[in-house]
Amino acid sequence: MNFIFSNIKWIMLVSGIITCSMILSALHPSLGLMLTFGETLSGDLSNIIVRNWGALIALVGGMLVYGAYNEQNRNLVLVVASISKSIFVLLNLIYGSAYFAKSGVALVFDSVLVIIFVLYLILHKSKK
Repeated sequence: MNFIFSNIKWIMLVSGIITCSMILSALHPSLGLMLTFGETLSGDLSNIIVRNWGALIALVGGMLVYGAYNEQNRNLVLVVASISKSIFVLLNLIYGSAYFAKSGVALVFDSVLVIIFVLYLILHKSKK
């Protein structure tokens, strides 16, 4: 537990940079979907939805990087990132079993981060 508390800055920084890589989906939706799920969508609606999805995920990554260096906003950033990543994991568990072969790494990564972030928030609250 102390490992998480003493290294949260680096955990947030590395996970934020990795999460920011989803900007690829905002810039190239079909490639982002192919790399994440192994399939793609087409049409104007998919361009809107996938580009927005990629931008929002990249924004959460940017928030993690920001929160790594800005302690007064760190808890808020961790709550937002935990909620966002939990929604992604839950939606994939409910609807995305066909994509686990491709999305499995992201699901495990995000699940581990949610656990780490929630543990940090609990630890941080108990230390006050």
